This record gives sequence, structure tokens and C-alpha cells, in this order.
Amino acid sequence: MVKYLLKKSYLQKDLKEVPFKDLWNNNGVFTTMWIYGNPPKILFFNSHITNLIKSLKVFKILKKNTQKNILNLIKKNIDKKTKYDHLLRVALDKKLISISLRKKIKTSTNFSLNIINHKRFKPEFKNLKYKIILKHLSKLNPAKEDIGLSVNNKILETGTSNLIFVSKNKIYSPLNKFYKGVNLKFFEKKVKIIKKNIFLKDLINFEEIILIGSGKSVTSVKSINQFKWKRRSIKVYGKLKNIFETEAKKKKYFY
Repeated sequence: MVKYLLKKSYLQKDLKEVPFKDLWNNNGVFTTMWIYGNPPKILFFNSHITNLIKSLKVFKILKKNTQKNILNLIKKNIDKKTKYDHLLRVALDKKLISISLRKKIKTSTNFSLNIINHKRFKPEFKNLKYKIILKHLSKLNPAKEDIGLSVNNKILETGTSNLIFVSKNKIYSPLNKFYKGVNLKFFEKKVKIIKKNIFLKDLINFEEIILIGSGKSVTSVKSINQFKWKRRSIKVYGKLKNIFETEAKKKKYFY
């Protein structure tokens, strides 16, 4: 069960605090950001907010003062004296803005994927329609496992993260039908990532499979038992992890 450091909800119209609702499966959107250090930093903060506003427009939730209100509520609920290593989730529907903080989990070196046949609703946007995903994730240990989402024998993303694949030192990501997170966009500026359809039958051709995201940071997959796939290298994982950690160290405070 998730242990929250903070969870609060506010009415969009006047920012009055009301009983907390996580808003899962409502018609709305969310973003999850890594907040860390003391004073607190939020990695890729501006990019997260930009993506969130873009999705709010698509779902027709964005109001005149929404962005300003989100920023004010984040500042209101973040303690500058606390040392963080948490995930900050901001979720919105037409009525509410919900903010929560939970401890960021360190992933295991024995991390595995379980492939399911599922594609998220409007996958290009980080929306709240997660009923099936949450059902599967609730059965897993998040430090050791995630679900891989697959449709038409193509793997797209996981329940929590983007995926990249490595073959002969070349890095690939799925072509489309998934949400491109800000962490993946960051790496696209640092290394060459080739976009192509990743078919399940071709997984055996990849030496490395890596999760990229706010919650999983950079996580190397050890195995996918359904396809008898096992990790054969951590070379690119090590390179990407070093890039990520270097960026996190130099990040300025968000406020």
C-alpha cells in the first residue's frame, strides 16, 4: 500500500481545500515529478508543467488561472526545510486539483517486466484512465516489477515508464502510440535514439531493455520471462544512468 507524505485536493474555482481524491479514472490528466534534496529540486520541472498544460488543453480542462494555481499550490505544499526523495503527483479534472507526495522507490538490479495486451486511452497524453494498469500494478512489487503494454504484438511502454531497447550499441524506442515522457525527451537530446516498431518476436535481438521515467529513473530490465529474454549487457544502461545522475546534481531549485 502506498504511504503518502502528503495528499491534498483543492477546488479549481476558488482553491478551497476539500477531502483528498486521487482522481484515478476520472476525465483528467496528471504528471509525476521527482522531487529531491534539501532545499528541494524538481527534475525537469518546466518540461513537466509544459506537458501537463498541453494535455489539459486537449481534455478541455485548462482554465485561465490553472497554471498559476498549480504553481502556487506546489509551493504552498513543499517544505523548503525537508530533505526529499519523493514523487510529486499533480492531477486535475474539471473540478479539482490534487497534489500528493510519496516516497520514491529504489529499483532492484533484478527488475523484470510482465507483458500484457493493453494500450492506454489516448496514449500520447498522460491522462487518468488507468483502471486496467492499476489493477495489474497492484499485484506487483514496484521495486522489482512493472508491466509492459503491448498491442498488435508491438511493445509500447510500461505501466509507469518509457522503454528503450539496445542492439549492437544502437538505441531504439517505439515508434508511436505511447506517451513520450520528459525524461525520454531529455535523453533524445543527449544520445541518438532510433524510432521503430518493437515487435515482441524481436525482443531476443536486444541486449538491453531500459525503463526511463520519473519514478524508475533509469532502470535496467533483467528479464522478461514470458519471452525467455534475459539481459546480456548493462553498457548503455551505465552510460544513461551517468548522464541522468549528472543532470540531477546540477539541477537548480525549482522555486
